[in-house]
Amino acid sequence: MKTRIIYILLNILSFSFVFSQEGKHHTDMISKKEKKSALSKKNVQFNPNTVNYDVTYHKLELKVNPGVRNISGKVTTTYTALSNMNTITFDLVSQMVVSSVKQNNVNLSFLQNANKELVITLPNTQLAGTSASVEITYAGIPPNTGHVFFTTHNSSPIFFTLSESFGDREWWPCKQDMRDKIDSIDLYITAPSQYVAVGNGVEPAAPVISGSDKTTHFHHSYPIPAYLVSVSVTNYSTFNQTGGTAPNTYPIINYVFPEHLSLAQSNLSPVPSFLNFFESLLGVYPYSNEKYGNAEVTESGMEHPTVSFISNYNRYMMEHEMAHQWFGDKITCATWNDIWLNEGFATFMDELLIEHYDGNAAGISNRTSLINHITSQPNGAVYLTDAEALDEDRIFDGRLSYNKGAMVLNMLRLKLGETTFLLGLKNYINDPNLIYKTAGTPDFKAHMEAVYGSSLTDFFNDWIYNQGYPVYTIKAQNMAAGQVKVLVSQTQSHASVNYFEMRLPLQFTGAGGQVYNTYVNNTVNNESFTVNVPFTITGVRFDPEKHIISRNNTATLGLGNVDFEKDQIEVYPNPVSNILTVDYVTPIDKVTMTNMVGQEVPVHFINKNQIDFSKFSPGVYVLQVHTQNSTKTLKIIKK
Repeated sequence: MKTRIIYILLNILSFSFVFSQEGKHHTDMISKKEKKSALSKKNVQFNPNTVNYDVTYHKLELKVNPGVRNISGKVTTTYTALSNMNTITFDLVSQMVVSSVKQNNVNLSFLQNANKELVITLPNTQLAGTSASVEITYAGIPPNTGHVFFTTHNSSPIFFTLSESFGDREWWPCKQDMRDKIDSIDLYITAPSQYVAVGNGVEPAAPVISGSDKTTHFHHSYPIPAYLVSVSVTNYSTFNQTGGTAPNTYPIINYVFPEHLSLAQSNLSPVPSFLNFFESLLGVYPYSNEKYGNAEVTESGMEHPTVSFISNYNRYMMEHEMAHQWFGDKITCATWNDIWLNEGFATFMDELLIEHYDGNAAGISNRTSLINHITSQPNGAVYLTDAEALDEDRIFDGRLSYNKGAMVLNMLRLKLGETTFLLGLKNYINDPNLIYKTAGTPDFKAHMEAVYGSSLTDFFNDWIYNQGYPVYTIKAQNMAAGQVKVLVSQTQSHASVNYFEMRLPLQFTGAGGQVYNTYVNNTVNNESFTVNVPFTITGVRFDPEKHIISRNNTATLGLGNVDFEKDQIEVYPNPVSNILTVDYVTPIDKVTMTNMVGQEVPVHFINKNQIDFSKFSPGVYVLQVHTQNSTKTLKIIKK
């Protein structure tokens, strides 16, 4: 959602399937939307008064005229009590005035309070585990806060909704908690008959005309959070495509402004191939039993299940909202702290599509733009604090939730390897315990650890939960024939990370135009590596294809006064239980050690080259051995 704030859009001009004024359009769009966002900053949170029931079904019967800012409706909600209940609370703004509430055709008492709640008194205590329905009739003028739109395109009126994150309560009574997905919905949209209505799901029957009005029925049989329920009404033109691969195909229904029909048919032509690419990586399109499609609106973009709302025919916007059908819709982040599971993943999937369709150079250019934006500030984590998760502007921060989230996934792909990473990603998005439900960051981490076969706690702590980025200094030197010594050192932009551990890409070049690419697994500062290279190197490059979030790196030949041959230092056993032996050639001046939170730990030698680890707690320690020539940093594991 909120593609207005994605920095990557500035780089789209280099890609195919775009129209000539796209670059200028996106610059103007980003500036306009960010200004609007700053002016409308607000706090968001789940309503604790709605946690005592589970919504299973909604029937929304709406009446709108896109030329008149007013909504009237009747919403029937079926729910199951999770505890004994005497009242039931829905989220609803006061501008949407309720005229009646009924249960089994009996009027119930209710009140609307200043907390944007509708509180209904039940006729009797409803016992935990039992189900019931209530019917709410209401009408009003929705607030002008950027979630409900009555506007125009080419002088024609249009009504549409963009509810993320908590705008659903501004046009219908609901439970705005994405952790409680609605099992199924029916939308009945009544509007003047000259207009076309759009909603989630499929039309079971043709629209019904009654006088000057037309009622269009959509049914959506997949679980959906309230903020993804969507409606749009205007004088749409439509055209169809087909997605999937026979015999497992599904309709793609596009709703476009008549004045843009030719442009839409041209720029949406690759949509089936994009869907097929995502299916090849992730499995069948999540709503293949219903439809996919795009509906043109005048503001932003939004990944409503079965129909993405897009405000132009920019390729990136189409790809991004399409990827959300898996990441955000099929599996929705459980809390706003985990918003990167929606936005970072959709941005990453666009990166994969760029690589696939536009080639490696376009992928490098794309990642360079992402990295430059991420590192334009020294702080910021992917995962949100509880305080940040109340701020809509921070939730949809393009630098962190979108771009850093995407690049962290790219680095995880680098760390695990392409095949292993994609297997973990596919396992996650098809986990039967998560599909059409919600997930948190630990759920994704567990899937990646399962395919990796080892802990990823350090990686997640460094790159997702903590802040900032590393600055690398790489030094390389020819040693014996066919061998190169490499020294890796690092500083951090933010104190929350003691050291960013990562698999680092290096590229060596030779005098005859030779090129050799390899990786080193860097875990501690001033770490040295011996790399076998089949020629005498004349140059070294760090991360030539821009896979690592980092900035102001240097890579040079020559190790200065560091003499690896003199300073041969070995430690064993590692992991260690009691006694760690340190073997060395050059005399040691000093030994220091810290734990993984950066606290210095006293070092006790039993004799001149054995350290007592018996009293240390299990965990990882960083040992620094200082000689007159250099400092060698070693990672020690205490069992």
